[in-house]
Amino acid sequence: MNEQAWDEPQLATSPGFRISDRDPDGAAIAKESREWIERGTVPGAGTSWESMSRWALTDIRQMMASGGADGGAPPAGAAPSWGYFWPRDGAFLAVALDRTGHHEEARHLIDVLAGLPFDATLGFDARYLLGGQRVTLDPRGPQSDGCGWVLWALGSMAASSLPPSTAGLRSKCLTNLMGLTWSGWQLPPPSPDYWELPVSQTSLGTVAPMLAGLNAAARSGTTSERALARDIARRLATQLHSEMGPELERFGDHGGLDAAVAMLMPPFGPSDRRVTSRWLAYQKDAARSSGGLAPGAGWRNDGTSWTPETALVAYTAAASGHDKIAEHWLDWLDSHRTSWGSLPEKVNRSGNPAGPAPLLWTSALVLLTLDALEAE
Repeated sequence: MNEQAWDEPQLATSPGFRISDRDPDGAAIAKESREWIERGTVPGAGTSWESMSRWALTDIRQMMASGGADGGAPPAGAAPSWGYFWPRDGAFLAVALDRTGHHEEARHLIDVLAGLPFDATLGFDARYLLGGQRVTLDPRGPQSDGCGWVLWALGSMAASSLPPSTAGLRSKCLTNLMGLTWSGWQLPPPSPDYWELPVSQTSLGTVAPMLAGLNAAARSGTTSERALARDIARRLATQLHSEMGPELERFGDHGGLDAAVAMLMPPFGPSDRRVTSRWLAYQKDAARSSGGLAPGAGWRNDGTSWTPETALVAYTAAASGHDKIAEHWLDWLDSHRTSWGSLPEKVNRSGNPAGPAPLLWTSALVLLTLDALEAE
């Protein structure tokens, strides 16, 4: 997400990434993609969002095939600069695949996450090569929210979908969060978060995913792991609201509201009237002229909307009973897809898709939103 240019963003991809029946050598692959979708479920089937859901599944399937044919990971998006694997995106993809009945692919992603190079102190790197290797001289460096998202995924998937590598992955992530937060007695050190920009202060975008992961870990794993996660989560939540509330802005009492406040909402955390109030305020403060949301109120106001943050709000709305809000954002996302049906990373101030399309984090969030609406 680290984009420094102030020019109006343009679309970085064309429909050429997707294999279709029109490709001389691709008809069998396109047919297999359709059959793969039918072996699972299509969230939103029978609604006006069914097409968006089917194309999101198609894009995930074909992007996984392009990156994971040799046992690797899918790229974040269909453009060279996004040809890397982000643990955060992988966590959301694993849960979306599990919820739509594609358990083998969900297990594969957990195995990928379990095999990534990992620093016991700092956790996951921000991104990796598709084969699982580190990106040498990567300016993004480590990003300590990774273990939070991974623990959230492990606690959100069906137990039958989790591979044997889960136990070791859960253990090292719990140990990592325990060290970074002094067992929940203090906030973690500053780290880049999903904005992927250097920071000198601890951001809500780092703490909230950690708390989401600990809340999820309190529901899964061994008895001792569940108790440990529950205790750390309770203490960390107290620290968060003491040091970053009630404003819950990017850096507590300053920096503006950003999408990280959604990471405290269900399904990531319990319902809380204070959090809901700030979540609603974020949607006003970060609104952009193209109709969606920016990563935060403090993000440059160039009119560009970002689909992952918009879809994240839709997902948390669906999970917390705010159906009308979820439906509003789903309609906006649906109406700003590319001509070939993919969900882009951004929508520029002119209302046109921009960035890579598809962006798999957005695809996964849309599927999870539709699944959450059906689960009520």
